[in-house]
Amino acid sequence: MTSTALDAALADIDTVFNGFASPTETGCERYYLPEETACLRTPYTRMPVDLVRRFVFESPGNFEDHAAVMRRLLPQTARAMADGSLYGIGWEEHGLSRVHWRAWPSEQAAAVEAFVYAWWDDTLTTPEPPYPVSDVFETCATILGDLTPLLDRFRTQPIVEAHVVSCTRAWMFDLITDDSPFRWWYRGDDGALVTALQSWLAAHAPAALRAQDEPDLAKKAELLALPYDDRWDHPNWTSASATN
Repeated sequence: MTSTALDAALADIDTVFNGFASPTETGCERYYLPEETACLRTPYTRMPVDLVRRFVFESPGNFEDHAAVMRRLLPQTARAMADGSLYGIGWEEHGLSRVHWRAWPSEQAAAVEAFVYAWWDDTLTTPEPPYPVSDVFETCATILGDLTPLLDRFRTQPIVEAHVVSCTRAWMFDLITDDSPFRWWYRGDDGALVTALQSWLAAHAPAALRAQDEPDLAKKAELLALPYDDRWDHPNWTSASATN
């Protein structure tokens, strides 16, 4: 069951992007049948779910007008993201991260942004969301091109604390060695991304991790605040719990 805010964001997406199409779309004949590509040229009709999945994660180079394709797909795509039926979240590069949607008319850009935030908030406050929380975070971050507002939305309550644990576990292997845990961040500023995640985890995650009975993970999160060499010279690594 989705939140009131997410329901409202989905309704806005439906309204704002209702009737959009890509009128001249021919697509790539190597990957799609003519009748499949014809769906993109035809407004006010629903596409088969599996075709929506394929189009959303397809390379922009396989379309005549990728931005128009994404507008056509958005109502069904957003609902599939919300209900967990869009297979590929976290495993493929989302189409919204490959278009300049912030340059779209203000009503359209506002609807996309509001949906992304509402989807993230709904994920954080759902005990067992349909996708791993770290995958939703990465998808939202790549669409927005920004981590900060997503990190700011981590709230102090039991459900969110549990999600802090899952995200820290998912990111720690890479962050502890100053690597990026993201597969689909192609902005050329991986160093800034890594620093932002390390700084946030070191400052805000330890208390939540200890509240969830994860003291060893909390110690590792604190180590992210240290320079690389100091991090590995820390006596934490000689303790029994750290070496197990």
